[in-house]
Amino acid sequence: MLVPVLLFCLGLVLLIKGGDWFVDGATGIAHRFHVPELLIGATVVSIGTTLPEVMVSATSALGGHSEIAYGNAIGSIICNTALISAITMAVRPCKVDQKTFRGPVIFFFAAALFYSLVAYITGSFSRIVGIVLLALFVAYILYNVRNARLHPELAEEEEDEEEGKPDFLTSLLNKVTKGNESISNFGLLVIGAALIAWGADLLVDNGTLIAQSLGVPESVIALTFVALGTSLPELVTAITSLAKGHGALSLGNIVGANIFNLVLVGGVSITLRPFNIPVAKTVAGMNASLLVEIPVMLFVMAFMTLPALKRGKLTRAQGITLLAVYAAFCVFQFVS
Repeated sequence: MLVPVLLFCLGLVLLIKGGDWFVDGATGIAHRFHVPELLIGATVVSIGTTLPEVMVSATSALGGHSEIAYGNAIGSIICNTALISAITMAVRPCKVDQKTFRGPVIFFFAAALFYSLVAYITGSFSRIVGIVLLALFVAYILYNVRNARLHPELAEEEEDEEEGKPDFLTSLLNKVTKGNESISNFGLLVIGAALIAWGADLLVDNGTLIAQSLGVPESVIALTFVALGTSLPELVTAITSLAKGHGALSLGNIVGANIFNLVLVGGVSITLRPFNIPVAKTVAGMNASLLVEIPVMLFVMAFMTLPALKRGKLTRAQGITLLAVYAAFCVFQFVS
């Protein structure tokens, strides 16, 4: 049991570090070929921070572990909203730019409505559903690019937060290849992608072993431990933004990450291998996923975003309530 746990943790570390290096390398290459910075921020960086979830869900789907593929996408949204953003709100409530916030929120609920209707009406996700979700992903990327062009000052602020100071290992790799910047960036890109793939494989394989040995359904592991692990980049971003006094920026990034979890992570895994909605447990004879998990996902997002759109600010009470909801959600997964 100890070995799978250690390998599971190693997979998390590889996912996080791989995603970090992939973003650094992709951004460096884009700069080298004079790709506009706003385009980098709206596409490369955003996709890079969601790669852990994409790889875990894709690997799970291809391996026949639909519970993990499904649970990781929904679990990451719940974790991002009811844990990570809740911590931000509880520690430092902030104002929200309603104009900037409105578009992503509308986009999320439009995608969530489509996702939920398919789940409740058909009980399964076909390849056409995955393709529609990926089309929504492309539409959101185009929306980001257009929005960044209309509001360049917001793009610059986000980029400053994303780039930051390179870590020691990244700096060391850059120094080793100092004579050729393109080689350095390409090296980061390739190594990052390899680490993400390796980390996802370790996470899925050992998460499955842990679940089996404990008698816990794979979907529970995905909705909690895997979701939290793949959301660690968002947690680090939230903490960094809090320390620098940019709580609103962190929340905006989390809403964007939730959209990506729904349309990119869900879209890729469903397109690769369509699956039925897992039935890990039932409540009153109904699939717990339809009765609890999807409703919780919709509730926490509505509870965080709708009052903010109306009042233009987030409150400490919202953060504390969301943390309580997340605690209850985790208890339900492991106790019931």
